Amino acid sequence: TKYQELRKDRKEKTLAAYKNQQKQIEETKEFIERFRYKATKAVQVQSRIKQLEKLDLIEIEEEDLTSIHIKFPPAPRSGTIVFEAENLSKSFGNLQVLNDIKIQIERGEKIAFVGKNGEGKTTLSRIIVNELNAKGIYKLGHNVKLGYFAQNQDELLDGDKTVLETIDEVAVGDIRTKIRDILGAFLFSGEDVDKKVRVLSGGEKSRLSMAKLLLEPYNLLVLDEPTNHLDIRSKELLKNALRAYDGTLILVSHDREFLNGLTTRFFEFKNKQIKEHRETIYEFLEKKRLQSLDDLNKSEKTISFSKPEKEKQENKLSYEQRKELDREIRKLQRQIETIEASINLNEKTIAETEDLLSAGKTPEPEFFSRYEDSKLKINQLMEEWEACNDKLENVQQKRNN
Repeated sequence: TKYQELRKDRKEKTLAAYKNQQKQIEETKEFIERFRYKATKAVQVQSRIKQLEKLDLIEIEEEDLTSIHIKFPPAPRSGTIVFEAENLSKSFGNLQVLNDIKIQIERGEKIAFVGKNGEGKTTLSRIIVNELNAKGIYKLGHNVKLGYFAQNQDELLDGDKTVLETIDEVAVGDIRTKIRDILGAFLFSGEDVDKKVRVLSGGEKSRLSMAKLLLEPYNLLVLDEPTNHLDIRSKELLKNALRAYDGTLILVSHDREFLNGLTTRFFEFKNKQIKEHRETIYEFLEKKRLQSLDDLNKSEKTISFSKPEKEKQENKLSYEQRKELDREIRKLQRQIETIEASINLNEKTIAETEDLLSAGKTPEPEFFSRYEDSKLKINQLMEEWEACNDKLENVQQKRNN
């Protein structure tokens, strides 16, 4: 929501600067036409002509250009029942994650798995894609061609290929003409497309895996936290493509905005069971009085005050453990200070550039890229700031226990 507000504000200010520049251009052209053939004004006319030639024109971004419209390849037709399970249970050693699960997913459905971390969402996803075995009766339907995006999907890419080669090997038909556009939408542009996969960061590999998945002909997609490393524009691209996708979709996600309007039903994972919901994600959150799906991890935390004294003694931290936690606390505090300084610097840049726009002055050529970079950087820094503060709070609680 904040991004949309900032983007609207940027567009309004860009439009004001554009109108101001167009007015200056029109006045300059009128001067040139009026005095073009007067010898006494020849110097001024030539000066104005050169001024126009050097002018860096402000362009207004058309709404249709804010995202790239692509579609998944047509999904091969599967059977009516894509996946079904009955009396499904899964344990890891003594830890039981799922117990007596019953579920049926039909062709063309778009469903989501939601719930607290550790409640079995990823486990059931891996059972569906045959990465894990489980007890009970479960099977994929007839002619199911399955595509899976896991949180460690980046490990499956060929490190010796370039970014462009990775996408080029799966792109067929008309979509080949849009390969660079697709890579651009997933934040690969310019020389980035010639990088070897092995030198990419984890986030870059994750985005590349998602772009690759977008081009392969599957009729069942299982996506586990697909938006973790995507910016808002890339999320919109993926969401629009999934809306138009004619296959079956299973999404594991904490991103309420991404799920909203995309899924037809969802399953809440809780206490080793699953519960079906057919209301919208926002109705579900409102009913539970939560702001986001991430709050599911916070809403039911309990602290036991009835542990035996002996167990409390066993849980006490050693001197070395406390010392290590103190070091981690100081490190996190320094990181937070550095991030806050960067946020202040970017906010100062934004304020200065907005003042320039408001004054109707002609900006420098790199103005808009610097302006946009600063706003995107603030969003990234705020996410880092929140993550560091959450981590600091957890470490401090552990230190004080």
